Amino acid sequence: MTYQRYPNRRDFLGMVAVGAGATYLHNSSWSREPAKTSKEERTRPNIIFIIADDMGWADIGYHGSEIQTPNLDRMAGQSVRFDQHYVMPTCTPTRVGFISGRYPSRYGVTSPAYGKIFDDNTVTLAMALRNCGYDTSLTGKWHMGSPPEWTPLKYGFDSSYGYFHGQIDPYTHLYKTGVRSWHRNDQYLEEKGHATDLITDEAVRIVGLKHDKPFFLYVAYSVPHFPLDEPDKWTSIYKGKIKETSRLWLAASITHMDDGIGRIVDAVNRRGLRENTLIIFVSDNGGQKSWHDTKEYKGRYAEKPHTVLGNNKPLRGWKGDVYEGGIRVPAFVNWPGVLKPGSLAAPVHIVDWMPTLCKLVGYVPKTDLGWDGKDVWPLICGQTASGEPRLLYWKTPGAAAIRQGNWKLIVDKKGKEAELYDLAADPYEERDLAQLHPQRVEDLRRLLAKISADDR
Repeated sequence: MTYQRYPNRRDFLGMVAVGAGATYLHNSSWSREPAKTSKEERTRPNIIFIIADDMGWADIGYHGSEIQTPNLDRMAGQSVRFDQHYVMPTCTPTRVGFISGRYPSRYGVTSPAYGKIFDDNTVTLAMALRNCGYDTSLTGKWHMGSPPEWTPLKYGFDSSYGYFHGQIDPYTHLYKTGVRSWHRNDQYLEEKGHATDLITDEAVRIVGLKHDKPFFLYVAYSVPHFPLDEPDKWTSIYKGKIKETSRLWLAASITHMDDGIGRIVDAVNRRGLRENTLIIFVSDNGGQKSWHDTKEYKGRYAEKPHTVLGNNKPLRGWKGDVYEGGIRVPAFVNWPGVLKPGSLAAPVHIVDWMPTLCKLVGYVPKTDLGWDGKDVWPLICGQTASGEPRLLYWKTPGAAAIRQGNWKLIVDKKGKEAELYDLAADPYEERDLAQLHPQRVEDLRRLLAKISADDR
């Protein structure tokens, strides 16, 4: 397989310069005519949403990585690829934003969280889709509420399988503190095997059911989040090619996941459902720099330091940061015969998926759900050549950021120190312009205060 190089500065500036609204779609020569399915089928496709855990910008083959992701690369070549898909800097906030359409800080969530997350009147994406006649299933990581009260079946999923908590050991399936986490339909379950295989097996099973209505399948993989432990089948691919051991483990875990995603797509093909199945792939945040702990996971990784993990190049920062490397991730959306392959330059945010998918399937909320996201389907399918300049927002325990058009403001948790970047001219965030543009800083501070006023 031939991998692309990292984009150089000129390439990257070209991507970002039109990011305030312009859309460009480079059509592939092989793209075929739209599939002949009914109008009703096309407005109510099966939806498979796949999310990786801690996969950095340069941790996927089509972004020039040394990591082999043939299935993802192939599908990306047949998809609308996002040049600027934003998420939150850590896992729970991103998942909450996806399933609610709201910035997670509206629920007081700014970092990995437990206990009760959502308000009692929250309508989740799973609830909305079920209301429109969808079967709804989750396989993999939940991390949006703790058992026994706040688990997937309480929030619109007809079936659930995987783990409740943050990150688990891939083989023992225990959370880092040693507590049980693996379950089926919100009931604890003892299961043997690698988490990646188990999550994939369940997804393949769900696809293989005889559905008499469309299905929504949320596939939340556990990799490449630490701790990493992969079979020789996957690590042997990189022996002699990747020097740093923990980076080799990470590469193996992603290739393992890629193989699982290929199995899911194959299952869709076997059922003859491919032309009416919308598949979305994203990462939940940027790559993590490193990790080591001698006590977590019952000390299994005390002698296995994860000194080198993700790669977010050429972006600045890591998981947990509001710099681009922490919040800008590989992502694409695929629907053969409906979406023309190409690249979407306009910025989109994880909170956009709920309003977008709800509009696509015809869900009309009975009340105002307070969505922060926007319906970006017209951008995705090329119905509109440009979008309005976006106002995007992030909040963590240590910082907050806002982006208006191509200008991005970052402030510390006390709101005193500010950084200002022009992402069109400086996508790597190397030149802080706060001192040169004090009025713009003040204008963005006011917008930040306004947008954060609804936070808990």
